[in-house]
Amino acid sequence: MGLERTNPAALSPATGFSHAVTATGGRLVLLAGQTALDSAGRITGDTLPDQFAVALGNLLTALAAAGGTPGDLARVTVYTTDVADYRAHTARLGRTWRAAVGREYPAMAVIGVVRLWDEQALVELDGIAVLP
Repeated sequence: MGLERTNPAALSPATGFSHAVTATGGRLVLLAGQTALDSAGRITGDTLPDQFAVALGNLLTALAAAGGTPGDLARVTVYTTDVADYRAHTARLGRTWRAAVGREYPAMAVIGVVRLWDEQALVELDGIAVLP
């Protein structure tokens, strides 16, 4: 099993994501969208960066429960209710990502949405992982 990250020189530099990720072999794990819900079902964190950290932790907890590690992430989609706020905090979000996942980035997209299921949620992450 392996994940090969491809970032062609003909495309803009991949910063905080990979342009393409090829998965070979292994088990596919589809990770449901995770927000900043705590174990009691309450949204925690007042800012997008705070909620991002909790949502990422929740995504990685689900992945670990399925037997995976952060390095197994092939794709992550980020949904946010405020793209401008997300962009304004990219340095902090990047530090949060690297601390939890490392510098091997999956294919990623950030999508602006009107609102999320929980009205207090500012960000949600879902993903696809390939396990050996």
